[in-house]
Amino acid sequence: MANVSSSNGLEKRPKLRFPGFDEPWKVEKLSDFAERVTRKNINNETSLPLTISSKDGLVDQISYFNKTVASKDMSGYYLLKSGEYAYNKSYSVGYDFGSIKRLDRYDMGALSTLYICFALKKHDSDFIKIYFDSLKWYREIYMISAEGARNHGLLNVPTNEFFDTKHYIPQNTTEQRKIADFLIALDRRIAVQQSLVENLKKYKRGLISEILRQKLTITQKDEKWVDISLNDVAEGFEYGMNAAATTYDKIHKYIRITDIDDDFHTYIDVDPVSPSGVLEDKYRVGVNDILFARTGASVGKSYLYKESDGDLYFAGFLIRIHVKDDVDSGYVFLNTLTEEYDKWVLLESARSGQPGINAEQYRRYRFNLPSLKTQKRISKIAQTIDERIKKENQRLHLLRALKEGMLQQLFI
Repeated sequence: MANVSSSNGLEKRPKLRFPGFDEPWKVEKLSDFAERVTRKNINNETSLPLTISSKDGLVDQISYFNKTVASKDMSGYYLLKSGEYAYNKSYSVGYDFGSIKRLDRYDMGALSTLYICFALKKHDSDFIKIYFDSLKWYREIYMISAEGARNHGLLNVPTNEFFDTKHYIPQNTTEQRKIADFLIALDRRIAVQQSLVENLKKYKRGLISEILRQKLTITQKDEKWVDISLNDVAEGFEYGMNAAATTYDKIHKYIRITDIDDDFHTYIDVDPVSPSGVLEDKYRVGVNDILFARTGASVGKSYLYKESDGDLYFAGFLIRIHVKDDVDSGYVFLNTLTEEYDKWVLLESARSGQPGINAEQYRRYRFNLPSLKTQKRISKIAQTIDERIKKENQRLHLLRALKEGMLQQLFI
């Protein structure tokens, strides 16, 4: 690939191109290369209700939401067929002007008439699919969706004006194909990396679970494991500070439930905030401290403090315990990442009207405790796998960043 000028007078070229292509890209209205699809599912040809996920594309509502939000009678819905496109005018985080996706997973499906559907009249379909993934078309939607015209999460985008939107397209289908093939290959590499990360997570969870259940022996057979409660190995069980988050002061950080990563149970340090008001040492998180979410959809979520996370204060919807010095805090933390713990959380949180587990309930959580030497050995095994997961996850983020950069440079 070679960098070229993005423009030459009125001519438009992408910033990055494959060798051998230099002709300018031409502007076309969407109606020049696509036509609206308005066919209805009159005879109930399909019973598959579809929705658009900005990340996953056109998916089955039932498998995606574990329920359907479509009407029982879908004869009035659009009937979308494989290879056709749909525009979802709902905006979400990172997708301010909605999503355009191609139906790839199924032969056909039913879509609400709130969507705008269309089929291509020309151009390489894979190229057009990836072009819409680039979000370069947002500038056109911005022009036709008036500020403040949003209603219940939907953009006010008139259909006629949608088909009048302008798009820069290379006329050489060979160039279209090269761009598509390159990005498809990159997507496959990302998928492989994503699968590796997910499999490593499953491997860690399964391995640690087998060890903690004593189904996989890593110690001498005569070693005793003692049934204990969190109250036996920890102290504190304190609630956090009731303070609002404010601009990060570069020193003091504020950890809330949403600042704990769902997958890795680590502190998310991407955009830190500080707690407002007077700071008290009793709310500072320290070595051998574990935090637990006590309410909401994330009840039971846990976090083990790391010194590298800095000067951290915990919020009121979290409970802090301090693991005693004669117990390995990493081992205790691992017992909050098991299926047994998840089942316990589900049962305990269901006892009240809203999902929630208080400090007294956490005190009663029970698990098996081996010798301190074995505790540390198990923690080390988990840390080793975590380091591998972190390394592979960083590669995944780099690949995704590479794709994002390519999408911005390969399209106009």
